[in-house]
Amino acid sequence: MRSSLVYSAGSAIKNRFLLASIVIRAVRVHHVNSTRTEDTANQAFSDVSEGRYASAVLPDPAPPPLIEPLLITPA
Repeated sequence: MRSSLVYSAGSAIKNRFLLASIVIRAVRVHHVNSTRTEDTANQAFSDVSEGRYASAVLPDPAPPPLIEPLLITPA
């Protein structure tokens, strides 16, 4: 059953890493200790597939450091 939830949520958010990040964040926020974690995850996947969570955009990665300052010059 969860595979169909993941597939339907994947149609809403194409990036799988972003989908996993959004779902696990929702599970952490909405989980109640008296319920099963699996049920909370299923609810989060169904909420994402229905569009209840806004699609988030990952920030641009920081540029790598320049190579010249890292070079070691012989003494």
